[in-house]
Formats: sequence, structure tokens, C-alpha cells
Amino acid sequence: MTRVVALLAAVIVVGLAACGDDGAEPGASSEATLVLDFTPNAVHAGLYAAAGRGWFAGEGLELEIRAPGESTDAPKLLQAGRAEFAVLDINDWGIARDRGLDLVPVAALVQVPLGSVIAADRDAIRRPRDLEGATVGVTGLPSDDAVLDRVVASDGGDPARVDRTTVGFDSVAALSAGRVDAATAFWNAEGVALRELGVPTREFRVGEATGEPFPELLVVTTRELVESEPELVDALRAGIERGYALADDDPAAALEALLTAEPGLERSVQEAQIEALTEADAFAAGVDPGVADPGRIANWRAFAQP
Repeated sequence: MTRVVALLAAVIVVGLAACGDDGAEPGASSEATLVLDFTPNAVHAGLYAAAGRGWFAGEGLELEIRAPGESTDAPKLLQAGRAEFAVLDINDWGIARDRGLDLVPVAALVQVPLGSVIAADRDAIRRPRDLEGATVGVTGLPSDDAVLDRVVASDGGDPARVDRTTVGFDSVAALSAGRVDAATAFWNAEGVALRELGVPTREFRVGEATGEPFPELLVVTTRELVESEPELVDALRAGIERGYALADDDPAAALEALLTAEPGLERSVQEAQIEALTEADAFAAGVDPGVADPGRIANWRAFAQP
């Protein structure tokens, strides 16, 4: 899914009380990596809140930030053991599983779809089927095509008649400069950024094409890790659930943790993003924040395979 800017990663150094045959002393920490899906922004506020308030530390976790290669690296990093956890768009998680990667959801950052197709000229493109013949920017991630196809088809349009061009993670610039007519994007990130720039957009949200909500962003790991190191997985999950409970209850406080950890982020943009997420009840939407609810994932399966 398109992102506001190029990807970063966050590395969660997980310290668990280690007592085993590996020679580690009791209380020693072990390291684990959590790869973010894109540059830190408001949707990650719960992660930063958990780190900033010591909730990961209380579970034996310490936080370090690093940059990965590119978005499509995350499943490969997990399988190669170069990362223990990753945030994935649920569509990319499904595609990875279809390709034989046994990745298991352990938490969810949001509980509603964030994907959308955003048109830069709301007068020229009034409905999804108007995207036929239009040039639509995509990042190159497989999930982009899935989202675009579903949005166009939901209005009776023919996805094969859409002219797709890869713009990477530069959709805001591509749309504002008129290089594309529309682009796949997150309504809570690129959609907010474009409105801040005064671009007269029209959004076609995936959530409008499905009757039941599903978690857009999952924290996943390998089944092997779930089975071999359940305490590590539980420690990460516990911190995430506390962090996203705060994001749901006091979004301003969670956002402040993000801005403290990432001072280069523009406050007004992040405030607008957290407001959009809060208005959509994105952190809860009827389930416990941070939880990868099986019923909600089943909603996505019904949406992805109608």
C-alpha cells in the first residue's frame, strides 16, 4: 500500500528473562527486530507510547530504531531470521501466505481498513468506475493491485482498463504535481497530507466496499518463532496491546510519545492523522485495541475472496 514517504524500520530489542542451556544468565536480554511497514507516523503511535512509557521494558523489551531495505523485504527478513516481527498490510500478509510463507498475526495496529484509491481531481473522477482509462499510481506492492481492482470492480468498472504506473512511495508528490490521475494510498496518511496541501481529492475507501471491518495493519512473525519462543511473542503482544489501548483512550498522549521519539515529524500533519484515525475509531472499532482478532481477520478473508 502506498505510503507518504519511503520506508523506515523500527527494531524492538526484546529482553526476556533468559534461563536455559544457551549460556545466558538469568535476566539477560535477547534481541528481536520489529520492521515497520513505512516511515513512523500517527498509526504507529501505540508502539511509541508503549516504548516511551516503559511498557515494553516492563515486559523485558528495549527499543532501537533502524532502517530496512524496502517494503517488500519484510517477509524475506522474517523467513531468513534477520527480523523477528514485521508490520504488514493485511493484503500483503495474505499474499505472502499464498506464496508459501507461514507468517502468523500476533497483534494489530488498527482495526479498520485504511486502504483507498485517491483521485487528485474530484470533478474529473467522481466514482470508482471513472478510473477506467485513467493513470493510477501504485507502489509496486502486490496489495496495491488487489485494492485497486476491488475498488474499481465494486462500482461495476473493469480493472483491466486502468493504466497503472509505479510511483513507489511518492504518491503525494505524484498526485499534487498531476503526474497521475489517482493513486492507491492510505486515507489516514496520504489522504490527510493531500488535504493539507489543498489538493481537491476524492477518496474511494476500501471500507466502503466491504460490509465488515478488518485490521489493515498486522504485526506478524513466523510460526516457527511462535512455537519456539512463545514468551518473546507474548512480551511484544502485551506491550502493543497496552500502547494501543492508550492510543484509543488518549490519542494525544500516544501521539506525543511518537513526536518525542521522532522529532523530525511535522506536528500538525501527525495531529491531523491521529484525528482522522480517532474519528474512524480505527484503534478499536468494537474489539480490544492491539488484538489480532480472528473474527476480524475472517472478515478480511471474506472481502479478499468474495
